[in-house]
Amino acid sequence: MSSTATAALIYFCLAPSSGRPAFRVIAFFTGKEDPAHISFLHEAERWFPEMAAKYHFSFDTTSNWHNLNADFLATYQVVVFLDTRPEEPTQRAAFQAYMEHGGAWMGFHFAGFALTPSAYPANWDWYHNTFLGSGSYVSNTWRPTSAILRVEDRMHPATHHLPETFRSSPNEWYRWEKDLRQNPDIEILLSIDSSSFPLGTGPKPHEIWHRGYYPVVWTNKHYKMIYLNMGHNDIDYEHKYDATNKTLSHTLNNPTQDQLVIDGLLWLGDRESF
Repeated sequence: MSSTATAALIYFCLAPSSGRPAFRVIAFFTGKEDPAHISFLHEAERWFPEMAAKYHFSFDTTSNWHNLNADFLATYQVVVFLDTRPEEPTQRAAFQAYMEHGGAWMGFHFAGFALTPSAYPANWDWYHNTFLGSGSYVSNTWRPTSAILRVEDRMHPATHHLPETFRSSPNEWYRWEKDLRQNPDIEILLSIDSSSFPLGTGPKPHEIWHRGYYPVVWTNKHYKMIYLNMGHNDIDYEHKYDATNKTLSHTLNNPTQDQLVIDGLLWLGDRESF
């Protein structure tokens, strides 16, 4: 086990004895429009408090993005974007300042999305090009399917409990504008293993991937952050307008993938590990 991982384990074993949470997490969400993202939000609202009780941190949520300001963020050690990103300039500036002054962040799936033209255009250069490094969204697999994921770095605290490969929960997988392998600031932690191909079921041919390199979890070496492309459940889309919206798959029900999320969050919350 790496010295960083050992330090993290010691920290989280000792912190509960004080009677205070080891760290505080605030999760921002929007929860509109896409039923697959809303399905994941409902899971997260149940799962994260359970993990908070087990691992002795606190977990709060808010759908008020105006809370993304210096005074509000000062009481939290970790920020989570569950489905979207801030849109107003003052919110964006507050988040950038938070990260540049030692804050920590975990983002899921649609939090990395940017496409011009769309409701979420590529109009935040620092976030998409510098911080995430991925640039714009380009395309995705369809329908949501599980994949075999390869752990690229098993020494990172977020991945040191993972096997070399494992099967993920079903997800809609994104392809990005920029090749993260060419960015020296980015450390890719997981990618789609070639044994997953063909990935996706269509019906459109371009929604099925047959080859290529696709990172799905990574971190930026200059920030305490981790992005995970997971967070899109399969939904009964054929009947989504008759008020059923039946969830056909889940994100947070996979023990190996869940381990990745919780280890990533414990690393983010450990103020001594960066």
